[in-house]
Amino acid sequence: MTPPADVHLDDLAHPRFSPEIDAVRAQMAGLAPALTFEPEAIRAAATEQTGLDDFGDPWFEEPLAVLCRALREEAGLSPPGVVNSWFLVLQLMKNRLLIEDVLHRHPRIHDLSIDRPIVICGLPRTGTTHLHNLMAADPALRHLPYWESLEPVLAQAERPAPGEPDPRRARTAQGLELVNGAMPYFARMHEMTVDHAHEEIQLLAIAGSTMLFETMTLMPSWRDWYLATDQTPAYDYLRTVLKVLQWQRGPDRWVLKSPQHLEQFGPLIRTFPDATFVVTHRDPVSVTASMTTMVTYGARMARDDIDPAAFGRYWANRLERMLRACVSDRELLPEAQSIDVRFGEFMTDDIATVERVYALAGQPFTPTTRGAMARVMAEHPRGRHGRVAYDLADFGLDRDERRAALTFYTDRFDVEEEPPGAG
Repeated sequence: MTPPADVHLDDLAHPRFSPEIDAVRAQMAGLAPALTFEPEAIRAAATEQTGLDDFGDPWFEEPLAVLCRALREEAGLSPPGVVNSWFLVLQLMKNRLLIEDVLHRHPRIHDLSIDRPIVICGLPRTGTTHLHNLMAADPALRHLPYWESLEPVLAQAERPAPGEPDPRRARTAQGLELVNGAMPYFARMHEMTVDHAHEEIQLLAIAGSTMLFETMTLMPSWRDWYLATDQTPAYDYLRTVLKVLQWQRGPDRWVLKSPQHLEQFGPLIRTFPDATFVVTHRDPVSVTASMTTMVTYGARMARDDIDPAAFGRYWANRLERMLRACVSDRELLPEAQSIDVRFGEFMTDDIATVERVYALAGQPFTPTTRGAMARVMAEHPRGRHGRVAYDLADFGLDRDERRAALTFYTDRFDVEEEPPGAG
């Protein structure tokens, strides 16, 4: 099948929506005046909807307050953006309550261990999704499907009878219908489905730490708090949530992935000391172009007035900081437990790369494993949705300036330069 032609996104600053999505946005806007980003109000709503009141370790309260203030004062939310953001934060608080309830009723969950996870650390657009999808296809490994990342624990009152569908899947599908309608080209950059192998970024958000909020809109005060605060407590809570999920269903060895791990090697190795770490690398100029495009396109879910140049400045700086953290902290990951994967090599022979990762991790690469990965590639060929044309000039960024600014990273990891438009 011939993929669709490339597209250039020409409505980044002034998003255009279909009449159907405009109607939904109008309905959402009617809800916005009643919603307030006050931590106490959101926690009270979560308690009312779940009947629970134990949120666990109070560490999350500080980041929740910082986030709510940023959403009120910095985010520039549209009325639909208020609704989207408010219900996101509410769901995170409900998730905390449900997780703590399970832990209270089944305290032996704490005794479980997260043994030898395989953790993918790399910026978006560096091959992390393809690598994650291949390993998630292996029935011997445990991954996090998207629907489970959004609602890790189902309320007891909602538990389906044997043979009945899990209501979380239907809710996830409904949410994706809105996302795909509002952002019809997003699948070209990062396909989202009910069952796709997802990052643990939503689980970190439950803990009170995540880059998820940064990808919604520009909130510098959230970024500053996050970067200035030791994230180890949040990673500890991530491990606890993984134990809950592992207790609910196996298998037990996890394959994890999140871009934020790239600047959190310290908390990561302290939390998962026996993990195998896969650090992915790609031309950072190409990554900057594609990542900034993706985030700016996604901002239409949060705001009406979008300044692509402001997003360009923010994300050029943010990605550079992440890469500097990777360079400075790479030695924290033990040599015997970590591997660097370059995008070009991976795309040339992806299965050979996975075999190298498995060999380092001591994970058997069986005929069953190979067959499962072959099916994933056959069913999900790269580029089948078409491509988006990426151009740094859309964001007021200069390719040569970014190339010079990022040589500290490309020289350190011997990363090849890519032609303009790669992504």
